[in-house]
Amino acid sequence: MAGRKSGERKKAVTRSTKAGLQFPVGRIGRYLKKGRYADRIGWGAPIYLAAVLEYLAAEMLELAGNAAKDNKKTRIMPRHLLLATRNDEELSKLLDGITIAHSGVLPNIHSVLFSKKANML
Repeated sequence: MAGRKSGERKKAVTRSTKAGLQFPVGRIGRYLKKGRYADRIGWGAPIYLAAVLEYLAAEMLELAGNAAKDNKKTRIMPRHLLLATRNDEELSKLLDGITIAHSGVLPNIHSVLFSKKANML
């Protein structure tokens, strides 16, 4: 008899696994449908969106981890996320209008505030 024996089932393979992603493709697809962003959502849209979100998350975590390491910390805090995003030109442009809670501001002293003697030295 060709095919499977009765009762045997193949192990389910998720779309995230097929695409080689960590982010949940099925969940993102569900959110796209529930969000009513369009009448129809293509099969590749949630895969593409999951890949983009995963890339952005990995990029931000890498830069924030480097910022934490520079400050001799082992945990990523909101401050490290701010330093990572504001010091990266492309991420700064992408996240220009956002505020990260409990992160402070970039250290910056305007040159006008320096004394004349300090400028001559």
